[in-house]
Formats: sequence, structure tokens, C-alpha cells
Amino acid sequence: MSLRAVAVRRLLRALHRDVGYLVAGLTVIYAVSGVAVNHIQDWNPNWQLGREELRFQPLPVTDRETMAAALVTALALPGPPKSSFRRAPEQIELFYDGWTVEANVETGVAVTTRPRERPVLFDANFLHLNHPKGAWTWIAAAFAVLLGGLALSGLFLIKGPLGLAGRGKWFVAAGLLLPLAFLVLRRL
Repeated sequence: MSLRAVAVRRLLRALHRDVGYLVAGLTVIYAVSGVAVNHIQDWNPNWQLGREELRFQPLPVTDRETMAAALVTALALPGPPKSSFRRAPEQIELFYDGWTVEANVETGVAVTTRPRERPVLFDANFLHLNHPKGAWTWIAAAFAVLLGGLALSGLFLIKGPLGLAGRGKWFVAAGLLLPLAFLVLRRL
């Protein structure tokens, strides 16, 4: 191997290593977020419902508006609800922006249900789906370019029977054929 080829391979290894270190954190964040977002039909990766049981002195069963106002006072809720609904004479549900209160006025038990951000995942998905736009778009684009560079430089790091000329070509082919096969089968 020529001195020039050795120098190029050495530079390629150093770049591959250092760029790999640079993007390692982002890769983990995008990987975790990607798995979470890919399973959005099974669960909400951004929000979880927090439920809290509250107790209060039982209230008389009256009309819906009077019960709602009494419940707001009894639970020290932040003002009147957007709307309310009675499931049964003694059960009332109050609807606020994004959260609810279900109460049984005879037993004096209420349950609030509020969405809460999932720790870490909410922020990871926020970045992964490029909700911030602006500067983050450029950071994400640079990350994608660096990942592409890592993929390409990785093809040439090992030579011989374990490298691209040997068994590596079969892994590259499989990596290209997998999405193509999926797309072809999808159209059948």
C-alpha cells in the first residue's frame, strides 16, 4: 500500500472516530425518540395521564350548574369549568382546558386527570420531529450529513475479507434491499 493510501486511511479513521464521538449523544436521543414515535399507535410518547384523587365534604344533589359551582368551591378549582356533564344524578364531570375533574358529590370523592409531559421523551421527540424549526433545522441537517459521512467512511475503514470487498458488500446490499423490499411489498 502506498504511503498516500496509508495517510488517507489514517485520516479517515481519525475523522470517523472523532465525528462518531461528536454525534454519539444526538444519535442516542434520536434513536430513543424514533422508537417511541414509531409506536405512537400503541401509546402517546409525549404525554402521560396523571390522576389524582381528591376528597371533599359530600354535597347535595341539585342541578348541574349548582353542583359544578359547589364543586369548584369545595376543591378550590381555578374558576368555572369550560363545560360540565352529569353521568348520573350524583356524578358530575368538569372540563377545563386539557384536564378534567370527575366527582361523586354523595361520596365526596373526585379524580382529576391531567396530561403531563413524559420526562426526557417529550423533549427528545420535540427535537426529533423538528418542532423548534429555525436554528434546530440546521443542527438536525448537519447531524444527518455527519451520519451520512460516518456511514460512507465506515465502508472503507476495514479492508480485506471483512471489509467492503469481502463480506461487507453483503451487509451493505442487505441494508439497501431491506427498505426497497418493504416498499415493493407494500405496493402489492
